[in-house]
Amino acid sequence: MPTITTTTLDCGATLVVEKNFAVQSLALHFLIPVGDAHDPIAHEGRAPMWSELLLRGAGDLDSRAQADAFDMLGATRSTNNTRLYTKLASTMLADRFDDASALLADTIRRPRFEQASFDASRELCLQSLASLADDPQERCVLGARAKHYPSPLNRSGMGTEAGLASLTRDGLAADWSRFAQPDGAILAIAGNIDPAHAADRLNDLLNGWSGDRATMETGADAPRGYHHEHDDAQQVQIIVVHDAPREPSADVALERVLIGVLSGGMSSRLFTEVREKRGLCYSVNASYSPTKETGTVTAYVGTTPERAQESLDVLCAELHRINGEAPITREEFDRAVNGIKSRIVFSGESTRGRAASLAADLHNRGSARSLDEIAAQIDAVTLESLNAYAASRSLGTLTIQTVGPTPLTPPAP
Repeated sequence: MPTITTTTLDCGATLVVEKNFAVQSLALHFLIPVGDAHDPIAHEGRAPMWSELLLRGAGDLDSRAQADAFDMLGATRSTNNTRLYTKLASTMLADRFDDASALLADTIRRPRFEQASFDASRELCLQSLASLADDPQERCVLGARAKHYPSPLNRSGMGTEAGLASLTRDGLAADWSRFAQPDGAILAIAGNIDPAHAADRLNDLLNGWSGDRATMETGADAPRGYHHEHDDAQQVQIIVVHDAPREPSADVALERVLIGVLSGGMSSRLFTEVREKRGLCYSVNASYSPTKETGTVTAYVGTTPERAQESLDVLCAELHRINGEAPITREEFDRAVNGIKSRIVFSGESTRGRAASLAADLHNRGSARSLDEIAAQIDAVTLESLNAYAASRSLGTLTIQTVGPTPLTPPAP
């Protein structure tokens, strides 16, 4: 039976370990509290540059030697920047932890940030920005994010051309040394490991780690409402975003089941009403993203210009209709709950997924949940409580972003 242990390391970072001796693998998920929302307005792009450079040499190892060292251990590694954190993740066989953790500690504490790597990383970040010209769906997603959330939580996570151009190698290295620090850092481990050994090893590797808390420069409030970006493509992208419960609200489980009814597969309401009955689109879905800072549901429709207006109308109608106008049936409820619980079980079979979930729980809720606790929260939802919740639910002010040849008419508030 997996058990969860939470410890404060000597440096001040929080370590959470889910011990599972039934597996032979191990996954580590480190959240360093410097995300793209912490980038100064004039230097947007600092966080994605860090994500690139952390995998390009650390300590005594240059970029090639660092990659070879991880490969020799059979350990994967990846980095990513989010709104509030820079993530460093790794998976390995459990008996490689001591060696791999030393490499990961160097990645965090002694990245090399060599000039040649800096130049190549900036070019890659600029190419990622340029690729948006050929990806209208991603532009639509980012456009909706920019309009729905307040600044700086509304950033794309990719930086800007001006922000990337403003960065220097020395400035980037100095900022990492100063702000990549343990206060607020979360180190999550899932797999075949003794929690006491993990804590002892990390206390040794991270001894003396310190720094300053990064700050966020707040900007304009979210405008929300309807926004359109012109694109001559023969497809129309539609994103609708509305408010939903934040973590750790008791309503999070209710919202998860409700969105499972709306968009939980080919029998869901959105798929049935928008795609199957009317043939309006090639893709339609909705997803729920609760965090401590924000809670939102994001619905998407991809369609043709001729069917775009009706697609938007039907999508918005379904988002509102589930709020008491069309009560959830027993069949819909059972199908949504079964789908969610299946995904909970599947996630438990991945140590990488469990490490990420533990880290997210610690940030959003202040404590990590076991799979049984997560499943129990879904089990506590009844058909009656779900319909009562739906009838009292408010979507707030919608954000609607479209990308296509012609603006659409948004539904009345």
